[in-house]
Amino acid sequence: MKFPGLNLQILLAALLGIAIGLLFQWLGEADETVQAGLYLSGVVGGLFIDLLKMILIPLVFTSIAVGIANLQGHEQMHRVWTTTLIFFGFTMVIAVLIALILSNVFRPGAGLQIAMFADAMQNFKATELTLPQFFEHFLRGLFVNPFTAFSQNNVLAVVIFALFVGIALVMGGERYRHLHQLLKELLELTMRIVGWIMRIAPLGIMALLIKLTATQDAAMFASLGKFVAIVVGGTLLHGIVVLPLLLYLITGVTPLRMFRGARDALITAFATSSSSATLPVTMRCVEQNLGVKRDIVGFVVPLGATINMDGTALYEAAAALFIANLVGIELNLVQQMIVFFMAMIAAIGAPGIPSAGMVTMVMVLQSVGLPAEAIAILLPIDRALDTIRTAVNVEGDVVGSLVVDKLVNQGRNS
Repeated sequence: MKFPGLNLQILLAALLGIAIGLLFQWLGEADETVQAGLYLSGVVGGLFIDLLKMILIPLVFTSIAVGIANLQGHEQMHRVWTTTLIFFGFTMVIAVLIALILSNVFRPGAGLQIAMFADAMQNFKATELTLPQFFEHFLRGLFVNPFTAFSQNNVLAVVIFALFVGIALVMGGERYRHLHQLLKELLELTMRIVGWIMRIAPLGIMALLIKLTATQDAAMFASLGKFVAIVVGGTLLHGIVVLPLLLYLITGVTPLRMFRGARDALITAFATSSSSATLPVTMRCVEQNLGVKRDIVGFVVPLGATINMDGTALYEAAAALFIANLVGIELNLVQQMIVFFMAMIAAIGAPGIPSAGMVTMVMVLQSVGLPAEAIAILLPIDRALDTIRTAVNVEGDVVGSLVVDKLVNQGRNS
């Protein structure tokens, strides 16, 4: 009997993990078998994520430096850079607009009693950060001693340093050809290690999904049902309709081909809730399954994993309007425009700040005078919703790579 391929193994493992997680939830956490299963899944899932994080920084640095150095001349590099940023910005605008439209139409939170969540709000201390402080942290986080960035897994700072190295390699030309060759070989070595890690991906993904499914609070989902439905529905609308439609219109690549090629990355993103941890898998899928040139993949995907957060921007905008409805505050058009821009800024993230996601969400709330403590209402459901928005974030990186590859090649041939 032929052993199933890795793609099918990952899909079957994900389905099996969800099924076992639901069984554990039905049996209850007091059951000794469930306790042993959750402990084992925690160990295996943690090991898988640790392996992905281990290879993350070498992969980000070498892929971006080599990707830029391989681009043919400054004009080509400029075209890749501008096309990438324009596409990522455009899709994020669409994501936030979806959140605002759905939230205004369905008004989640209206009619709910905020007293239901009083205890959670009292026990949660928000980390406050003004907009100037956010930008100060963000900008100072860009330019960090590279060795410090490497040791602290500061992905954005590593991306910036790799950009400088790649540009220097282009400017130096033949003078740095040996260093360029060394980085290329290091990238190939890193991708080989990624291939080894992928062999245990089915087990790791199954373990992560067992723990995620078994530990979710169904009662909390019911009480926040309309908000959950809007976030999930809006995120799926963006991921299943908007991004595939843009991909097909620009490149002619069918959604089915894209989803098949990116399946491993999307499942890994769903299981890990981390675009960065999924990065090695994403790059492997985009290059090997979808045929995007390594130079483009090496630049677009690591940059996208750092700044392209469509699902996160959508979630933060919807959350702000949900909390406004919950506390009985009617946000006018100007305030909603502030939420629009702040959600996009916050989604990019703030490197070097503890609990960066919570801090940036607080910033969105404070920008329109909403109580920062209300973020505690979202904490019990945040982990589960994070799975879907991370998958869409990663899908945006995949689609962006295909779009940039197509447009840059068109420009080269014209």
